[in-house]
Amino acid sequence: MAEEEKTRTLAIICSKGSLDMAYPGLVLANAARMLGIEVKLFFTFWGMDIITKSKVDHLKVTPVGNPAMHMPNLVGVIPGTTDLATAMMKKSLDKIDMPPVSEFLEMIHDAGAEIYACRMAADMMNLNRKDLVNEVDDIVGAMEFLEMTEGAQMLFI
Repeated sequence: MAEEEKTRTLAIICSKGSLDMAYPGLVLANAARMLGIEVKLFFTFWGMDIITKSKVDHLKVTPVGNPAMHMPNLVGVIPGTTDLATAMMKKSLDKIDMPPVSEFLEMIHDAGAEIYACRMAADMMNLNRKDLVNEVDDIVGAMEFLEMTEGAQMLFI
């Protein structure tokens, strides 16, 4: 009897909730699904902002402490700098037809990716299922997520 071919799985842990950190995990999840790779996304700590209904459409780019912004931290604390950086990133994303985060989550989920929220982070932030976007499949603990992704390629973002 021939060995069954095992499905390739990519597990992506999203731990940061800024606009510039939302896209890497979503882009990789989308690319993987396009290649037929099984995808499981796990949102934890500040990454919960990406899947929280009240926050998903209000994510920002924070220049303070971000060396990739190529500006002194002092400039980042000037009022309005975060809003300016956010507007600039959104404009750049629009130019390349990148969907907003909430739409991207919907696209990825519709393509078959599974989306999970971290139980501990949800409890810490007093979030329950109704606070999360509809695409979240479940709220699970870290051990449960690790068990369901055994043997998967694991990315921590």
